[in-house]
Amino acid sequence: MTTGSEALDRVALTVHGPAGAVDLVVPLGASAADVAREYAAQAGLARPPALGTAAGRRLDPDAPLAGTGLRSGAVLVALGDPGRLGAGTEVPGPVPERRTDATAPGPVAGAWVGAWVGVAAGLAALAGWAAARADGALHQASVGLLVLAALVGVLPLGRLAEHRVVAAPAFAGAAAFAVVWEPEVVLRPTAVGVAALVAALAAAVGRSLSRAQEQVLRVWVVVGAGVFVITVAGALVGAPTALVWGVLLVLAVLAPRFVPGLAVDVPDQLLLDLERLAVTAWSARERPAGRRGRTIVAPEAVAEVAAGGARTVTAACAAVVAVAVVAASGLLGAVEAGVDVVGARVMVLFSGAAIVLAARSYRHRAARALLRLAGLGCWVALGVDVAPALQGSAGMAVAVGAVLVAGLVVPVAVATGRGWRSAWWARRAEVAEGLSSALALAALVVASGFFRHLWESIPDV
Repeated sequence: MTTGSEALDRVALTVHGPAGAVDLVVPLGASAADVAREYAAQAGLARPPALGTAAGRRLDPDAPLAGTGLRSGAVLVALGDPGRLGAGTEVPGPVPERRTDATAPGPVAGAWVGAWVGVAAGLAALAGWAAARADGALHQASVGLLVLAALVGVLPLGRLAEHRVVAAPAFAGAAAFAVVWEPEVVLRPTAVGVAALVAALAAAVGRSLSRAQEQVLRVWVVVGAGVFVITVAGALVGAPTALVWGVLLVLAVLAPRFVPGLAVDVPDQLLLDLERLAVTAWSARERPAGRRGRTIVAPEAVAEVAAGGARTVTAACAAVVAVAVVAASGLLGAVEAGVDVVGARVMVLFSGAAIVLAARSYRHRAARALLRLAGLGCWVALGVDVAPALQGSAGMAVAVGAVLVAGLVVPVAVATGRGWRSAWWARRAEVAEGLSSALALAALVVASGFFRHLWESIPDV
């Protein structure tokens, strides 16, 4: 417990400088040079700086604090000129190193690598689809090549190992899909679920061998296991095929709203200093007795958290693209009755609109582009489903003309005063996004056949 005489012999100061603010409790007999050395030690500076008061008065480095008139709560400023503190005075302890590697990959290189990984995953899915429809030796050879590609991808060998491991689950899932594929519409969700589970297992193996792409592989595991649970659970309870695809599509619509909050995980020590929390303000300024005495957050730690969150968000948006496109295509191909077809088309239409509108709230360019691609993928699937009914009539010309006009209106509107990005349009886009999500969820009742089942179960009077 601190006595009154001990409290009078010490003073609580806050030193502000280029490395941040540090709270110190020092005896009045210490000099300004002692305070500067302590600040440099805790802030990781190469040499102690000169100190001055908040009013701009420079402190004599050799004068004790008792003669400066400083009181508890005073604020000192670390000046840029070292002054009389000595240019050769070095602070003991390691100094944080800054990366100056000119060969470090920049954002452009990272974007190109991500694009090539996406192309490789798409080619793997296309190869799995072609291998599923092949027969005999061609089928076996295709599956063997896909398995070999997955095995090579998960091995942590070579300069591009951290990029290969991201695409390896796609090759493993494509091989499993080619093996379990059945042409019956009822069995398609189960085949997709098994392929997703195998992809998740491959991602888990790659994650156990290397931690280079831990965030992306974690997304592979979570999404693959989730798709497997939904599809297999639907098969076990005998749920309609359209209901299984509809649930997957709804999850793809809702995922962009929750992914950023789950992806960016900031450690508590970067947000507040738990060791300095106390009941009163002055006791919080006491120097902690634990091992951690620094209150400065290193820029490298912040950059690591931001980079990990960006990788997670980008991988999750890529998963939204895959799930949304596959679920929309499967839903449109599973419905047969007239009212169910209308409900499925409405659901796919508003699902694509909800995902496209959700992309506007993302500031990460790759994630925003992937979400827009997911929405456009849903609309393309809808156009492919509707096109046969419009052939040979004026409806096709009207539909194509509407799409072309809409594609022309959007860039013109953005170029004209950035109108779409104003606060007024942002509020209306938020309302439109919520309305689209609600309509997509409501259309699931019709698309799954539940509404038709209730209508047919009503006895005729």
